Amino acid sequence: MAEVLDNEAGTVFVGGAGEGHGVAQHLLLKYANRHGLIAGATGTGKTVTLQTLAESLSLAGVPVFLSDVKGDLAGLSRPGGTDPKLAEPFDTRARQIGVDLDYQGFPVTFWDVWGEMGHPVRTTPADMGPLLLSRLLGLTDVQEGVMNIAFRVADEEGLALLDLKDLQSMLVWVGQNAADLSLQYGNVSTASVGAIQRALLVLENQGGDRLFGEPALELADIIRQDASGRGTINILAAERLMNAPRLYATFLLWLLSELFEQLPEVGDPDRPRIAFFFDEAHLLFSDAPKALIEKVERVARLIRSKGVSVWFISQNPADIPEAILGQLGNRVQHALRAFTAKDQKALRMAAENYRPNPDFDIAEAIQHVGTGEAVTSLLEAKGVPGIAQRTLIRPPFSRMGVVTQAERAETMTASPMGLKYGQEIDRESAYEILARRAEDTAKEQAKAETRPQQASRNDDDLWQMDTNEGRAQPGRGRRYEPTQPAARKTRSSRSDSIVETFGKSLARQLGTKSGQALVRGVLGSLMRGR
Repeated sequence: MAEVLDNEAGTVFVGGAGEGHGVAQHLLLKYANRHGLIAGATGTGKTVTLQTLAESLSLAGVPVFLSDVKGDLAGLSRPGGTDPKLAEPFDTRARQIGVDLDYQGFPVTFWDVWGEMGHPVRTTPADMGPLLLSRLLGLTDVQEGVMNIAFRVADEEGLALLDLKDLQSMLVWVGQNAADLSLQYGNVSTASVGAIQRALLVLENQGGDRLFGEPALELADIIRQDASGRGTINILAAERLMNAPRLYATFLLWLLSELFEQLPEVGDPDRPRIAFFFDEAHLLFSDAPKALIEKVERVARLIRSKGVSVWFISQNPADIPEAILGQLGNRVQHALRAFTAKDQKALRMAAENYRPNPDFDIAEAIQHVGTGEAVTSLLEAKGVPGIAQRTLIRPPFSRMGVVTQAERAETMTASPMGLKYGQEIDRESAYEILARRAEDTAKEQAKAETRPQQASRNDDDLWQMDTNEGRAQPGRGRRYEPTQPAARKTRSSRSDSIVETFGKSLARQLGTKSGQALVRGVLGSLMRGR
């Protein structure tokens, strides 16, 4: 019987020979960081392949990060073999490919942008940066330029952008100081600022504001092993996230970029440091600007030297740009349907990406492989692409399907990540700093308005004292006029009452939503006074 993990050879078992011929397929861990592709039409077995690869990598001590777009990958946390409908076909498949079914659950950590189906996963606008944010919001080139200016000024002013309201406050200040900023950074259109604010409002209404905040996700918390040395499988709950496909793609691209920027170079390790599975990968490239595709290409090309294995999962290889597809050395191609001329062309192109096998026609095999079977080509020694083989993918050891809410809660309770990420932190950042400066400016303006009134009262008091003593003050240049002390006192009290009432009203307003409008109204004068 074949071993799923062969530490001595440095391989994991992928599947056995299909259609009674060929050879068993093993993934060389040394070349797993040359990235991979899992493709195929709906219902052909892509999810099971993803599940078994995640299990095998975990057994090899490699942490995994994947997205669960249908909710059925949560079963990785529980042992399989409990569904009688699957028991017989799985046993038959196991005997056919020569592997023992060692049913077991795996160390799983659940994550969720909304913090409902997993631990909250957050980042900050500063960490995401203007390029990815512009992609997330669907901004034009001009609006992206304004976003870059906002980030530049925030950095120069020491205003941390940690959550959505920080970014919104910063954009308010940019709009109010557009004339001054245009001289230094180029044209800043208030119309562009308004368009960005509307896009942020839409994102906020969709719940995307949950993504931004602290504590932000630390990479060390997804690159972990359990006590037995198995790699942790991090599952991002993406059922709800898929309703906002741009948010989904941008978040995963941000995570991939963070891995690229933060992890040190390790060359060609014996096994990956972490494996990253990008399900529904076509969403990443749909309507993506050229600059973004170039960034993904650069990350895919260079991140292997950081020990990161990236797998793209999509229905058709044609969904992946050629420059990136060329970086994917390990391939598992499930069935493709060719009902139209366009489908037939895509089928031929997919077949041309494999090293030919004289035993069968690859294009025909791709069209006719059954569920759970695939045409595979895995890198061999020295990174050479393997000859295409028809492969029966091994059955998963964990549960195939969803988990109950109680089971999910039990897994989350046992995880140490709940204590670290469960409570959101709102420390002082751009919003609070700008609001405080605006409040100080408002108080200074209020004081400045009361000084002339106080000076006038002092003059009147001196003049009244002089006239009562019968002495004229020629230097003052004023005529003597009989005064009425009682009336003057009443007028002064009324003036004091107005100032006091204004101050109290101002203090109350600053704590309300309408007060925020007052704060924004003085931001411009605040920053010019610095």
